[in-house]
Amino acid sequence: MDTFLSRFAVKHGKLGISRTWVLPTTKSGESQKEKIAAYFTLSSSTVVRDDIPVEKSLPGYPVPVVLLARLAASEDYQGQRLGEKTLIASLRKSVELTDIGLPALGLILDVLDQDALKFYQHYGIFKSFTDDPMRLFVSMHVLRKI
Repeated sequence: MDTFLSRFAVKHGKLGISRTWVLPTTKSGESQKEKIAAYFTLSSSTVVRDDIPVEKSLPGYPVPVVLLARLAASEDYQGQRLGEKTLIASLRKSVELTDIGLPALGLILDVLDQDALKFYQHYGIFKSFTDDPMRLFVSMHVLRKI
């Protein structure tokens, strides 16, 4: 995940393909270089209508969603619920972006491993997306309640 921050986050932002939000560990104005405690990256995407686990009648063309492309918390902060706080911030930012004009039916994410899958399943809001249990979906309707 560090490689993404150092090599791609700014580049992708300048290209307009994603945006990364970071939580620094030091206060503004301190002389030392700020370290990153956690971050998340969002992007827009589209998915095939038939793959979406919702009961709504949807158009036949690809449906817009927000992609939670990256979410990471520093190992230095394990046990402090920083991953959970970063997840909630990313979900709220997704709703905020949708409310100001980015059309999206929901949010999708690709889970990296079984530990991450347990992390997301703990919240009880994510549904499997397609037949891949490592790809998850949550609707904007559900996210607006967070």
